[in-house]
Amino acid sequence: MSARFDLSGRVAVVTGGNGGIGLGMARGLAEAGAAVALVGRDEAKSAAAVAALEAEGARVIGIRADVADAASCEAMVETAVRRLGGLHILVCNAGINIRKPPETYTAEEWRRILAINLDGTWNCCLAAYPALRDAGGGKIITNGSMLSLFGAPFAAPYAASKGGVVQLTKSLATAWAKDNIQVNCVLPGWIDTELTRRARRDVDGLDRKVVERTPAGRWGVPEDLAGIAVFLASPASDFVTGTAIPVDGGYSAQL
Repeated sequence: MSARFDLSGRVAVVTGGNGGIGLGMARGLAEAGAAVALVGRDEAKSAAAVAALEAEGARVIGIRADVADAASCEAMVETAVRRLGGLHILVCNAGINIRKPPETYTAEEWRRILAINLDGTWNCCLAAYPALRDAGGGKIITNGSMLSLFGAPFAAPYAASKGGVVQLTKSLATAWAKDNIQVNCVLPGWIDTELTRRARRDVDGLDRKVVERTPAGRWGVPEDLAGIAVFLASPASDFVTGTAIPVDGGYSAQL
């Protein structure tokens, strides 16, 4: 592997890394040589993901944490540093969605979506900052969404949270450039995961509409996010910061 993309000796923390897009990104980082901490609340699911990556030769651990809780995020970073020897890469991937018309959300549902998606990204970035700074720099990859760019009638709180993630990414990139920390956002399109399979059941005609609009002519798969994760985590992206990059098969490139 080119040294520009070599992550040997690097430690990555991936929240929501025990399945879906997070696991796809974690797999890419591990294949590039990073040691990876998979963070999730479901310990059985995390154990299965750790076993799968270990079978592929990765150095990987599981950590239980709740990204909505700042103290839990601080403990997550402490555990990763202690068990894996440092922290160089943070992937803020944990997220939730509830799909329904905007006027039917409860205040509790609104707060929960924002707490995981936006507050969770904030909590993880603040918790990781001292370790990244002390390591001489590092990489933060946040996960937005195509709904960071435009709305959907069934995901108002989710779209609001993901729009906030993009603006937070830009702010942190400008604040922490002095510490040699690059902060970038990935905007996944329609990716075939457990969450989007539920969306296809809930939203009439969604599967057909996605395929028809996507120039690539298919849904994405979690492994489609592996390459962008490696790029944004590696020295190849040292002069890239504050960006929001769609990974959506061209879905957002046309009306």
